[in-house]
Amino acid sequence: MLRKIKIVVVILISVNLLVGFAYPSPSAESAVLIDSKTGRVIYSLNHNLRRPMASTTKIMTALLAIEHGNLDSIVKVKENAVGVEGSSIYLVKGEEILLKDLIYGLMLRSGNDAAVAIAEHISGSVDKFVDLMNEKARDIGALNTNFVNPHGLHDPNHFSTAYDMAIITREAMKLDFFREVSKAKNWIANREINQYFSNKNDVVWKYNGGDGVKIGYTKTAGRCLVASATRNEMQLIAVVLNDGNWFNDCYNMLDYGFEKYKPTLLLSEGQFLRKVEVLDGDRKYLNIKFEEDLIIPLDENEKEKTKVVLNLLDTIKAPVSKGQKLGNVQVFIEGELIYTTEIKANTEISYSRPNGNFIKFLKNIF
Repeated sequence: MLRKIKIVVVILISVNLLVGFAYPSPSAESAVLIDSKTGRVIYSLNHNLRRPMASTTKIMTALLAIEHGNLDSIVKVKENAVGVEGSSIYLVKGEEILLKDLIYGLMLRSGNDAAVAIAEHISGSVDKFVDLMNEKARDIGALNTNFVNPHGLHDPNHFSTAYDMAIITREAMKLDFFREVSKAKNWIANREINQYFSNKNDVVWKYNGGDGVKIGYTKTAGRCLVASATRNEMQLIAVVLNDGNWFNDCYNMLDYGFEKYKPTLLLSEGQFLRKVEVLDGDRKYLNIKFEEDLIIPLDENEKEKTKVVLNLLDTIKAPVSKGQKLGNVQVFIEGELIYTTEIKANTEISYSRPNGNFIKFLKNIF
């Protein structure tokens, strides 16, 4: 009978004297700061308050375009995507444009027409794409979000929260192409006119380590901003909704996070964790090693209160495939679970019949 074991590693790190940090005081109606690695909330203000989120909506639109589309596919612009009110990349009916160019136009220039063109290309209609947006939101855990369109123009039933927008952005940031687009300052699309896209988001121009990601504004939503920055392998995501001082407030939240929390290495890439016995395999044991550096932002008070727990079966049955899930690593701070990551087999182990080696030995003799 297989049984689970737990190995608890207590991270003991010397505590230095605390220094003073400028605690954020945004003028936003709703705000949040999270760590992108774990999703942990570092600062919040009415972070679950439902609010219209304007063009920050397009983070989800871009996420789904990347996940479901071929970036090099050609999109033929339909009439519904032409002349959409608000920000535009000035699409023309019948124009053929690469999906990746539409995504750049969506994120850098906030093209509402690009949003509609993407929705129709991915799902066949805006309504079906909106269904996909809401399904993805539920999957991510953004349970206080409801999308009605792919661009964020006002509708009383189109809303989210600062927290939901943060975790949607966290999900998008897992995609290489999304990070590339979000951080881009300029882009030249493969089209004859209106091909130059310059990023409207000051975060990539003015904030040290800025990663983007999206600004938004309508009269009802007010000024909305999702901002991200990475320093020393630590990425933070700040969100403000209805904030007249949107950029400075996000900068202050990010500054607070980077000053108070420091990236702390808990496990190293390739670090040996333990051996697992393999039943009926061509190898008796499988060495379990950690796949990548586990770096978690911690403040000085938390470093001695952090535990890393390894959950593994003590025996497994062959065959074992590379990438097979074997267990997980959990990180706790003062007993609260803040992060979980899977442990996978880094090699294959084939099935070996009982007494197979003995039979092979006899065959070699005779």
